[in-house]
Amino acid sequence: MSNKIWLITRREYTTRVRNKTFLLSTFLLPLAIILFITVSVWISLQGKSQHRIAVIDANGYFKDYLKSDSSISFNFSPELDTLNYAEKGNTAVLIIPVLPEGQKTIYRLKYKKQLALEGISDLQGRIDNAIVDHMIYQKTSVSRAKLDSVRKSADIAELRSYEDQGKIAKASNQGASTAIGYICGTLIYMLTFIYGAAVMRGVMEEKTTRIAEVVISSVKPFQLMMGKILGIGAVGLTQFMLWVVLLVSLALLAQGLIPHDIMMEVAKQQQANAMGMSSAPGVSSAAQKVAEFTGFLNTPNWGLILFCFLFYFIGGYLFYSALFAAIGSAVNEDVQEAQSLMLPVTMPVIFSFFIMTIVMRDPGGQLGVWASIIPFSSPIVMMGRIPFGVPGTVPWWQLGLSMMLLVAGFIFTVWMAGKIYRTGILMYGKKPTWRTMWKWAFKA
Repeated sequence: MSNKIWLITRREYTTRVRNKTFLLSTFLLPLAIILFITVSVWISLQGKSQHRIAVIDANGYFKDYLKSDSSISFNFSPELDTLNYAEKGNTAVLIIPVLPEGQKTIYRLKYKKQLALEGISDLQGRIDNAIVDHMIYQKTSVSRAKLDSVRKSADIAELRSYEDQGKIAKASNQGASTAIGYICGTLIYMLTFIYGAAVMRGVMEEKTTRIAEVVISSVKPFQLMMGKILGIGAVGLTQFMLWVVLLVSLALLAQGLIPHDIMMEVAKQQQANAMGMSSAPGVSSAAQKVAEFTGFLNTPNWGLILFCFLFYFIGGYLFYSALFAAIGSAVNEDVQEAQSLMLPVTMPVIFSFFIMTIVMRDPGGQLGVWASIIPFSSPIVMMGRIPFGVPGTVPWWQLGLSMMLLVAGFIFTVWMAGKIYRTGILMYGKKPTWRTMWKWAFKA
């Protein structure tokens, strides 16, 4: 039995790996992603525009506190009003009524060109700081110049977070954890769809071309289904590992192109960070950015992340690809039949992705805990949580329980799909439904 599954697996694997599409997607996709990110960052930096905001201030003191910079400039000209601000070259007009102390008052922003969310938050923070500074100036003897000096000299502290692991505390990076978790969860989401759909299409092609009838004469339906699932899954695993090797090689190549004097400054900056200093004297901004990026890469536990990614990719793929195979064996040539049957399978995957985006804000919350344990959503959601820390954010018992339930889940779906496959692969002319497939699985 195992020999026949191995032969089918090898056939599925070699057929797809030798395909030109596989080779192009494997080697060109990482390069395309890097190029896309680079161009996007460059465009965002080049296209960052300055917003000119007209201010109508009924209080008379905001002019002393709202300072213009490269992102926002303020125009306090008395000639401006809500009708002519755009004609005078302003992006928006800020209308600040009298702000009586102890009473919540609304101020308004009227615009022709909407500010980005970051710009709105920045503007609101500046207004809040201006109100605080004015109240300090009114209620104390501190001058406005002294307030500006204090604010400038008060920037002497920087927060660094560490994960408490008992006897040791490991440095953590929320930004790195969020980015890695989101990338891992998204990859599993995409690969589950891509290779699950490939399994379904492969089964449908063999059924509609009657190849399955010939193959089943020498192997059992379950062996054929398992061989196809394992072969296509091995293709996905090979592609992912090649992506990792290619990206690591590109990263090492990029590091080798950095000048030696910059790397010496990076080492100096890293020593300063280890001593609790924000920056080392004489270190250029370029070296500081390289050191920051290096710290970004060194913070996560890459060994655990890679192991868990492989486990949840394989487990999630087996869990869902068996269901995709069952659908492919049940449908005939009508593509709409496949789409209608796919909905109950694809919806949990899509729903899991949306849960992951919510869980990233609170990876230790109850929603994240339960969604990362249930097999339908655990491959995506758990990979979104793991980069935040194990056993800190994700205790060992949660990780172990999630893995055991996922193993039990894909054993069940493979068993159920095998029974559906056994009947459906030789069934022609009858429009399938989930009710019919349920009978094939549990009453046949």
